[in-house]
Amino acid sequence: MDSGNVAWVLMGAALVLFMTPGLAFFYGGMVRSKNVLNMLMMNFWCLLVVPLLWALVGYSLAFSGDGKFFGNFDKSFLRNLDFATGEPAIMIFLATFAAITPALISGAVADRMKFSAWAIFVPVWSLLVYVPVTYWVFSANGWFLNRGSLDFAGGTAIHVNAGIAALAVILVLGKRKGWPQKMSPPHSMPLVMLGTGILWFGWFGFNAGSALAADGRAMQAFINTMLAAAAGGLSWGLVEKVRDGHFTNLGVASGIVAGLVAITPGCGFVTGGSSMLIGILTGAVCAFAVGLKSKFGYDDALDVIGVHLVGGLVGSLLIGFFADYDAFAAINPELAEFKSGLFYGGGASLLGEQALANGVTIVFSFVVTYAIAKVLDMTIGLRVSDEVEVEGLDIKEHAETAYSSMDRSTI
Repeated sequence: MDSGNVAWVLMGAALVLFMTPGLAFFYGGMVRSKNVLNMLMMNFWCLLVVPLLWALVGYSLAFSGDGKFFGNFDKSFLRNLDFATGEPAIMIFLATFAAITPALISGAVADRMKFSAWAIFVPVWSLLVYVPVTYWVFSANGWFLNRGSLDFAGGTAIHVNAGIAALAVILVLGKRKGWPQKMSPPHSMPLVMLGTGILWFGWFGFNAGSALAADGRAMQAFINTMLAAAAGGLSWGLVEKVRDGHFTNLGVASGIVAGLVAITPGCGFVTGGSSMLIGILTGAVCAFAVGLKSKFGYDDALDVIGVHLVGGLVGSLLIGFFADYDAFAAINPELAEFKSGLFYGGGASLLGEQALANGVTIVFSFVVTYAIAKVLDMTIGLRVSDEVEVEGLDIKEHAETAYSSMDRSTI
């Protein structure tokens, strides 16, 4: 890497790091005021633990070795990193991805999971689920990548992976007291909108930074990220207007995030026009998908499944239709060849590979995550007591309150 590319990757790492506090605000505004600090801490815990774990063994297991399914320990403890190729910058950039992925799950378990259980779940899940899937998707020897599956910045490895894991955990954890009869609105929409803005800002590092160079592909990924997010927010808002008669801040914020999720796997493979279509389609699909939890009876508190699992899956599958190799070869002539999608003369083979990669990820992540949650539930317990749930996790789990002048019993 030259100095300009290294600078861009390091800037991307800073932007993605900023996304986790943004996610904390986004989720924190949606929970009850008595649980907002717990949600913030669940997200910040990922920043405390996962980057250290990544530096010690996670990066090595995900990006070294020549196995088809697993890495090795050749680069553990940050040994043998190649400074000439900018590998240390790439390693720390990817550490921020590893940190935000389990943080996504926190929104599904809001209001009722023990922090002690979360503290153990995060590093165990990162090693047993996130690292293997990342190896399959992104490692030079990973079997998804070598079969031809495409995932530019983490649709399969991050959003689908975390989304299905969220479903596994909440099936063990159970529903909140009174759900769905008692539905609690977001306690602070300003926090939600602030978090949305931070996520959108940081996502440019997430997607454009994944080019690992300040080049034409990074520019296109940046443009695609902007357009898909705007289209997703507009699409969700229009669905609400037609269906319910009004736009809501929560709906538009959710649509923006859905658009960002959907364009993540394809931002380096599709053009700007396709990115707008992806955002429009995903915003509408996710607006309806969040209602599935009431129909099927799983308590996904903050719609992680409806936005991240569904949005990531839709975005990943749409690569099979919209991927355009010729457009990107014109931008970066040295680009390694990839198959174009169905709409650009590539046939249906890419769509098949996208379906296979996501299908395997869904099965693997669900089974292993369910086992982790079950073991934790049978040992230290996964869920807080009824008393703690009623009183609030902030005061009971952290001995703090976000709004000390307010009477929590009335909120």
